[in-house]
Amino acid sequence: MSDTTRDRSGGCMCGAVRFTARDVPATCGVCHCEMCRRWTGSALIEVSVPTENVTWEDETYLGRFASSHWAERGFCTRCGTGLFFRVTMEGEWFGSTELPIGVFDDPNGFEIAHQIFIDHKPDSFAYSGQETHTLLTRAECVAKFSVLDEDAPVG
Repeated sequence: MSDTTRDRSGGCMCGAVRFTARDVPATCGVCHCEMCRRWTGSALIEVSVPTENVTWEDETYLGRFASSHWAERGFCTRCGTGLFFRVTMEGEWFGSTELPIGVFDDPNGFEIAHQIFIDHKPDSFAYSGQETHTLLTRAECVAKFSVLDEDAPVG
């Protein structure tokens, strides 16, 4: 699996919100939690980039939604495209922006490294190479990341 990074550009469906991300890793992750499934209509397949490495060209149509007491999701207020997930509370995930790979102009070249909330994955989903992915259940995620609450909705 490659850890090569490169700069990538992307944006929303209507083109109102554009971004450039520097040093984007070649590995990505998949989240199967209920909130990510509802937000994307599927699983969130994302790449984690330091927040300071993401530059928005024009934030006029960039909306933000506090999806929990510790995280926010960004979207285009014109077309509704989901653009990022970001932890807002200091802790393990703070300081990075999770960008769905589908919003990149070229979404190719990523390899899945991990899947979280694997016990919430719909039974019809299958990813090649899963035997090499790090797989965490909801309970394992709650135990590993202190911002998560056992009883609260995730993200």
